[in-house]
Amino acid sequence: MSVRPTILHGGRVIDPDSGFDGISDLLIGSDGRIAELGVNLAAQTDAKWRRIDVTGKWVLPGLVDIHTHLREPGFEYKETVETGSRSAVAGGFTTIACMANTKPVNDTGAVTRFIVDRAKQCGLARILPIGALSRGLQGQELAEISDMLDEGAVAISDDGQPVMDAHLMRRGLEYSTIFGVPVSVHEEDSCLSHRGCMNESATSTRLGLSGIPNAAEDVMVARDIVLAEMTGGHLHVAHISTAGAVRMVREAQARGIKVSTEVTPHHFTLTDDACVDYDTHTKMAPPLRRGPDVEACIEGLKDGTICCIATDHAPHPAQDKDVEFELAANGIVGLETAWGLTMRLVEAGHIDLMTAVRLLTTGPSECWNLETGTLRAGRPGDLCVIDPNATQTVVPGDLWSKSHNTPFKGWELPTRIDRTIFGGRTVFVWDGVRGRIGEDAARFRAR
Repeated sequence: MSVRPTILHGGRVIDPDSGFDGISDLLIGSDGRIAELGVNLAAQTDAKWRRIDVTGKWVLPGLVDIHTHLREPGFEYKETVETGSRSAVAGGFTTIACMANTKPVNDTGAVTRFIVDRAKQCGLARILPIGALSRGLQGQELAEISDMLDEGAVAISDDGQPVMDAHLMRRGLEYSTIFGVPVSVHEEDSCLSHRGCMNESATSTRLGLSGIPNAAEDVMVARDIVLAEMTGGHLHVAHISTAGAVRMVREAQARGIKVSTEVTPHHFTLTDDACVDYDTHTKMAPPLRRGPDVEACIEGLKDGTICCIATDHAPHPAQDKDVEFELAANGIVGLETAWGLTMRLVEAGHIDLMTAVRLLTTGPSECWNLETGTLRAGRPGDLCVIDPNATQTVVPGDLWSKSHNTPFKGWELPTRIDRTIFGGRTVFVWDGVRGRIGEDAARFRAR
């Protein structure tokens, strides 16, 4: 589908893939792909080109999230492909990979095709399904991996459930070598976690809550690194949270084992002290850890051990959170706060701006061999424009997700998403209140 060719004029273009950081114009052709990046290109265009003045703003590749829960099919009361897409573009994300824990589980090509078709109908963002590793997420037999990949899946994962069967995990990694896709894993030994509901520490003891030790994550990471070395498969450790796990991934990478990992903004921002008021919005899986673990995750981002930041966007309605801490659902929404929380790392001096952009664009794309996350000519015209002089105050009711479960209520985050462009079309634009969403952001859609 052709779009009106567009020029973004006068912005600071930041593209980690090419290493470019400077004032430049950027052209998106009628095919919806990047046409050219250069100085004074506006003078070479005619009236058919749409001109968007982005002077004083940052122009980045559209953000990429390889860990999102969209809930559809089956849990549409929490989120749908469309509401999740709205949340994504409001947060600057143009590519999101969605996990398989739907109902029915995305363990067949038919379910994968349904998700792909729903995403095309919405047309707001690039939705890449992740197929289940095991049938029904039961951890007993492999799912229809080949069929799901044929229908558009980009990875396999039982995220939300640990793969306790080492033989099944081995077979999944062997399949990953055949098809060239990562196996994304939720690393938790369920025998060690033993129905715990927060990190095991002095804080959990003081609160009288059952704890999950770091070892529950560490022993599974150690096992799967051994299996990745044995099979040559691509192991991707989802939402890493412990210092021990970061250390083991770093050591495995140094030995040439194909292992990558991601970290969420909540795991590099919060410690388990956030749980002291029994706020169920701080209940996660894996749980929020202690200060040294947070520091280890930040160090992993700095030295490249952790290839990307992922949101683990996990929407839940109020009835799933307004219960006792032990009974509450795990997770938070994250697509609309990820950029601002990452910018806090920049403000604190932990990483520079180019690294922050890389961790949310080129990093995940290169890790999973995706074509997005770059502003190179010929690649999809997916961009986000940032206003560096603005801030974002987190108001749960103003979030575009169908659910509003966030521990960051009232936080003021640095910078703000000003515009999101997907395939050459503006799909989100800030309007001074909450933003507008839709093709070319021409209309304000009700939730």
